[in-house]
Amino acid sequence: MSVILSDQDKLTVRTAAYGAVSLLAAAAAGTGSPHKVAAQGSIALHSATGLIGHVLAEKAEVGEVDGRSTAEIADRVLPALTAAMELLKKQAPEEAGNFRSTVLVAVEAATRTGKGEPGPVLTAMTDKITQALDAA
Repeated sequence: MSVILSDQDKLTVRTAAYGAVSLLAAAAAGTGSPHKVAAQGSIALHSATGLIGHVLAEKAEVGEVDGRSTAEIADRVLPALTAAMELLKKQAPEEAGNFRSTVLVAVEAATRTGKGEPGPVLTAMTDKITQALDAA
């Protein structure tokens, strides 16, 4: 791979991707399935390919993505998603689309853990994640 991201760049990417899954799990807490949401989303992230797949597969730290409320988590994760897209568009433009689609596949996997369509809470959070990705 010809693109080299710094350790800080990789941390930003990992924090954004895994943070999106954590945010969905927090939003799903009232549905009784946050563990399924987190598991399915994480599995999807591990299926990523290309540079993004390598970054997400590293056994390295993920930035702070927890909080006492969904709002606190969103305050960290949504800007991280935008920052990751901005970073990738600048330093690895060919991987920006890969990152976006990887996160959205993880979001879809995470929100399809129950029977039927995701409820309104997860649908709204999915929209917020998509907007953060597209804000860059």
